[in-house]
Amino acid sequence: MPSASCPPHPRRSGLKRNLASSLRKRWRGDPMAAHDRLPEPARNWCARAVLPWSAASVGRIWARAMAETGSEEAALARLDAVQDAMLARDRHSSIPSISEIII
Repeated sequence: MPSASCPPHPRRSGLKRNLASSLRKRWRGDPMAAHDRLPEPARNWCARAVLPWSAASVGRIWARAMAETGSEEAALARLDAVQDAMLARDRHSSIPSISEIII
């Protein structure tokens, strides 16, 4: 049982701290509906992707590649290339891996 000198826990005392804001919340839509709006090859690519991708990111990359090349194969290759670049950047990050931390 907490002692009498401890302040009450914020959640238990009904305090909301920074949870109330006068700023407008940004509605980003339904992520599943955005995924469903992707072309089928892009949805299939998402299913086998190594990294978690948002439908918005995949849609931007897909649309740009299709506008430049007009080829679904080239758009899929672009998605693969972007993912490979992200993985390579992550592998070479300055943050040490867990094996480097443990001696």
